[in-house]
Amino acid sequence: MTASIRDAARPFTGGTLTALLPRTTRLLGLGEPTHGVEAFPELRNEIFRHLVEHEGYRSIAMESDCLAALTADAYVTDGTGTLDDAMRHGFSHGLGASPANRELVRWMRAYNEQRPPQERLHFHGFDGPLEMTGAASPRPALTALHDYLSAHLDLAWSRETLDELFGPDERWTNPAVTTDPTQSVGRTPEAKELRLVVDDLRTLLTAHTPHLTAATSPDGWWRADLYARTAAGLLRYHAGMADTAPTRVGTLMCLRDAMMADNLGAIVGREARRGPTLAFAHNRHLQKDRSRWLLPEGWGPLAGRTLEWWSAGAIVGTRLGEQYAFAATTFGTRGSDVPQPDTLEGRLSALPDTRAVIDPVRLAAVLDRKPTPRVPTDHTYLPLDPATTDQTDAIIFVKEI
Repeated sequence: MTASIRDAARPFTGGTLTALLPRTTRLLGLGEPTHGVEAFPELRNEIFRHLVEHEGYRSIAMESDCLAALTADAYVTDGTGTLDDAMRHGFSHGLGASPANRELVRWMRAYNEQRPPQERLHFHGFDGPLEMTGAASPRPALTALHDYLSAHLDLAWSRETLDELFGPDERWTNPAVTTDPTQSVGRTPEAKELRLVVDDLRTLLTAHTPHLTAATSPDGWWRADLYARTAAGLLRYHAGMADTAPTRVGTLMCLRDAMMADNLGAIVGREARRGPTLAFAHNRHLQKDRSRWLLPEGWGPLAGRTLEWWSAGAIVGTRLGEQYAFAATTFGTRGSDVPQPDTLEGRLSALPDTRAVIDPVRLAAVLDRKPTPRVPTDHTYLPLDPATTDQTDAIIFVKEI
């Protein structure tokens, strides 16, 4: 059996990975199986360099705050600020502390220094301004949208009106809302009014696209559209946080990935004339099939419940068709966590290479039976579902981390 599995595997290189992808790919989703392990962003850096130098890719999108990423992109494209500023203010989820992320931003800036604007690499975030402990206030996004529009159009709302509807930001960022939905302001009359305001402003932004683009720039309009998407998404998310139903957490997962998918679609549209985009996030956010997560201990009465939702990859993949490709990563041994021989990771661990690219079609053809799902000792690691590996375009296996 080991020899048969070897027929489905090749030693890892950027070229062996891209050989498995459709030539029509405009967005490549590269997933990682867990966060906080430098081996996977380091692998991403290696892949991105290959994609830029040999496949014409001109942008990367990360599972990080879409608004904060504007700071990192300004440094990468124009040298605005410093590398330290970009890492401190250009990331969310603590990702700015990652040495691999710092090396990515440094390399992108060095690549761009001697190139004209149309050939420079761009850095995007495609997550909302969200953390596990809650969501940001929609005020910065909505006021930035308002300021952009009010400079060129007569609006029915003033900044003072918006401030009155928002009230103190502490109401929106109250950490107690994470466990007590009754403390959320997401379904108050003021929040509902703000959702109507955002809807009207987004309509104005669309209706006056030619005038606004000419008066500012295509990039200026794109940023305003980003503010609009983010304000609308945050207001929806806060409304979800105010939900007292048992399905609340699942609803929030759906809302987050829907926001991610909208951002990815907008990024692909912006980059369409320049080249394809690499998206990097957890496998569960980029996979093409339905995502599932068994809530671990620590989730109170929800522990042991399985959440299901359509990932950002599944949503954007439906929209893009063969222009979306997904490469999943997984690993064998991590310290004392050694996969059982009958699991997918256990079988792949018999491969001779420390890193390998697996063709899922060939893999399915040589397996005599479906592997047993892996049960990890670390709840932050979500193994690949062996029943759905046929919905990936490639699997990258790291034998030990």
